[in-house]
Amino acid sequence: MGLDYKGNRTKIKRAITHMSRMLASVNSLEEAIIALQFDVDIIDLKQPALGALGALQTQQVQTIVTGLQQVKPVSATIGDLPMQADVIFDAVNKMADTGVDYIKIGFFPGQDWNKVIRKLATLTQDSIQLIAVLFADQQPDLNNIKQFAEAGFTGIMLDTMNKTNGSLTQVMPLATLQHFVQTAKHYQLLCGLAGSLRAVDIPSLLPLQADYLGFRGALCEQHSRTASLDPIAMQNIKTALALADEYQQSFAYAHDSQP
Repeated sequence: MGLDYKGNRTKIKRAITHMSRMLASVNSLEEAIIALQFDVDIIDLKQPALGALGALQTQQVQTIVTGLQQVKPVSATIGDLPMQADVIFDAVNKMADTGVDYIKIGFFPGQDWNKVIRKLATLTQDSIQLIAVLFADQQPDLNNIKQFAEAGFTGIMLDTMNKTNGSLTQVMPLATLQHFVQTAKHYQLLCGLAGSLRAVDIPSLLPLQADYLGFRGALCEQHSRTASLDPIAMQNIKTALALADEYQQSFAYAHDSQP
């Protein structure tokens, strides 16, 4: 199971634009089933109460993966772990045994990433699909994107570490986000944008054409990432994505139709 994002990226007319998929973060099988009811594209497993990339227990992840029966791609985080190669390696191995499609690894600032990346490269040779998570509010060095690609990572995404600083669009300029997306695509990496995203962020992010946009707080009761999923909030985000995509398609068509 999984989505093949590493094939050829065919360039087509701008009138037919790339539609970013929707990733919904959930912390239980019950929430995963709610997400399925709204036909989200990727189900992401994490425990928001434990940090930016708080992890669920591997046994719980296994239960959710089994319950979803390969209906949608599933990603999972390994937690807010220190950048120690052996610690990260062991956590990724254990999470891989659950059967998730993608494993998200947070690369935190002020620590040595090189040893971690080199050790994880041995796992990508076994077809374990790794997603590197960089934190936009910590001014990450986007020159590292090439290093992740060379190590065999499947994808890379931007998130935010401090959820009180605002959404992704408030902590990183759109021009920098565009550069991130373009660089990730240049190296044929699956590319995601997340970080306290709200419905109002969608119209500015969708034209960047990331492979997916990730949501948690905007899908929850009172927009609190540690609260339960709210079906009304889920529908609001789905509607906002559809409307923004419709506008983007119409604009591109009108532009290409001009003499």
